[in-house]
Amino acid sequence: MLLLALDTATPAVTVAVHDGTDVIASSSQVDARRHGELLLPAVDRVFAEAGLKLDAVTGIVVGIGPGPYTGLRVGLMTADTFGLALGVPVHGLCTLDGLAYASDIDGPFVVATDARRKEVYWARYADSRTRLSGPAVDRPADIADQVAGLPAVGAGALLYPDTFPNAHEPQHVSAAALASLAAEKLAAGEELPAPRPLYLRRPDAQVPKNYKVVTPK
Repeated sequence: MLLLALDTATPAVTVAVHDGTDVIASSSQVDARRHGELLLPAVDRVFAEAGLKLDAVTGIVVGIGPGPYTGLRVGLMTADTFGLALGVPVHGLCTLDGLAYASDIDGPFVVATDARRKEVYWARYADSRTRLSGPAVDRPADIADQVAGLPAVGAGALLYPDTFPNAHEPQHVSAAALASLAAEKLAAGEELPAPRPLYLRRPDAQVPKNYKVVTPK
């Protein structure tokens, strides 16, 4: 097994290579406006560090969000392109699950990432490998009763200390965690989700009202 994992659902552009036992190379850069610019150089960098060629990959793992439309689609389209070019399967994983796995918390907690518009993408977990509910998108104040007293991880939790007073690192998902979680699940014979995006809401760009379609004569 040689997995290439990547995620662009948060401000982190993160890539890792996993050999089925361990992460052998990884890269993470935080820049919410440069996903498309940073992703492919990061892929080149991790393969150079690992001393491997891209054609050695046996599977792709990509974070499917939830996340903003523009950033999320960069990772998904790149994963699909690599999968087609290499003839290997492409597996999806919820980005929040990757954050939960990296937290290594043994007990109930919450993962929340920044959804902008004063909202968070969030999910509840029984432990670092078991999601209980979500993902969903809500205003922090609207879910305060559901998350009260629970530890929380993620940039969304750190942004709203009134709702998540027990928030701490990690802020953003790492492809290393996604790859490790995927390798664990695949080794156990679990089926991973399809690489389809979890947007949870409509994109910011909308067709203007009263838009007139111009047709050629």
